[in-house]
Amino acid sequence: ADNNETDRALALKVPAAMEAGLTPILCVGESEDERLSGDTERKLRHQVQEGLEKVPAERLQEVVVAYEPIWAIGTGQVATPEQAQEACAFVRALVAARSAEAGAGIRVLYGGSMNADNAAELLALPDVDGGLIGGASLKPDTFGTIVEAAGA
Repeated sequence: ADNNETDRALALKVPAAMEAGLTPILCVGESEDERLSGDTERKLRHQVQEGLEKVPAERLQEVVVAYEPIWAIGTGQVATPEQAQEACAFVRALVAARSAEAGAGIRVLYGGSMNADNAAELLALPDVDGGLIGGASLKPDTFGTIVEAAGA
């Protein structure tokens, strides 16, 4: 939990942000140890269910969920397209378990070292609706390439 943010605290912050008229981006993802030990889905289930617990089903679509594997943030390591698709589809299914409409309509982003070289492939995945761009957003040429790949 970065900045001492626990899943419990985020469960309160997400609806508070919505009440303030903001669009919350709930970031979820597993550590390298969790990925290697096969705990990715357990971790994502816990984070998504707890983070969205206090959001009414009819407002779930207003939240953006970003799958950011901790092991890929700022490391240059990137989830394979298969890993990204599998995780984003799982996140969408967790939301759909509460509301089929929200599952279909919620935006699920991929974050974790998306760059000019991998953006087109990642953004083409069926359950990846966009990217949460970190360091690459500070480099105009790189960011421009990502924006073009997104068709924006």
